[in-house]
Amino acid sequence: MENQKKIILTGDRPTGKLHLGHYVGSLKRRVELQNSGEYDKIFIMIADAQALTDNADNPEKVRQNILEVALDYLSVGLDPAKSTLFIQSQVPQLCELTTYYMNLVTVSRLQRNPTVKAEIQMRNFEASIPVGFFNYPISQAADITAFLATTVPVGEDQLPMLEQTKEIVRKFNQTYGDVLVEPDILLPDNKACLRLPGTDGKAKMSKSLGNCIYLSDSAKDVRTKVMSMYTDPDHIRVSDPGKVEGNTVFTYLDAFSRPEHFAKYLPDYENLDALKEHYRRGGLGDVKVKKFLVAVLEEELAPIRARRQELEKDIPAVYRILKEGSEAAYRTAAETLRLVKNAMKINYFEDEELIRAQSEKYGK
Repeated sequence: MENQKKIILTGDRPTGKLHLGHYVGSLKRRVELQNSGEYDKIFIMIADAQALTDNADNPEKVRQNILEVALDYLSVGLDPAKSTLFIQSQVPQLCELTTYYMNLVTVSRLQRNPTVKAEIQMRNFEASIPVGFFNYPISQAADITAFLATTVPVGEDQLPMLEQTKEIVRKFNQTYGDVLVEPDILLPDNKACLRLPGTDGKAKMSKSLGNCIYLSDSAKDVRTKVMSMYTDPDHIRVSDPGKVEGNTVFTYLDAFSRPEHFAKYLPDYENLDALKEHYRRGGLGDVKVKKFLVAVLEEELAPIRARRQELEKDIPAVYRILKEGSEAAYRTAAETLRLVKNAMKINYFEDEELIRAQSEKYGK
């Protein structure tokens, strides 16, 4: 397709407030992409229908968290004038596309999807997996293709999902004609940010593990969480040599600290390498390093926190942003669905040629 527009589709499940893991993994990058001017359209979805696939018995949890996610989006700098923020369930065309795509995918192919396999194990679903959850990769393909997205920014763990989408696009286009766009994957460019560990050193921040620093946390909460953060268990005395690898405090500094932070908060050290070197050889206490991390995080989080507090003063305005975004997403998805139904020849009432041919056939 010549002169193809550059379109991004991305989003989050509304299962809780967003935390630093989301911020370094995707949110910060989204704001950069939004402000780069390189993309014609950016669609950012609050995936409530997807969240209901494994929270069907607790819709209130999903309902409450839609606002939390919207506040986090707006407070980090996602701008409704530049990005379309919408709620998945308010765009019914996504369900219809999912239904048509189901015919292009086998059960065994879904079972082989590594992301689905891992999620089934993690949630102990085994044979009792809800069909909606099992269909998640097909639903995701509908979300991406409905907006003819050319670019999907994701973490490496989502690569199998995107591969599934590409397969569906290829199969659809081969079967019905060249309608859908095969998306490109945009991986994070900062390796330190691929997966931010929890404050307890566990591999991933998780609400259920209680090891998250939330974007909406107060300065006092952030300080408390950082000061209790997992470091090197063998670094007992200040004089002891310490390990930087696997040390959560240094992982966070890798993700957040910049050279100017040292001049400002820790002028004894030129940069992070110098701080690491001192820690490795001994003579540097954890408290000093943690206090530095508190200062670095506060510089990042204070403006976000301030914006959120302003937004919280007018909640109806936040819902209006979501409503207008959902209406815009609806219009775009409706046009894609029209093209899909034309290609599949299920556009009976718009197909004048069909009506004319049938009239000639039976009008003799």
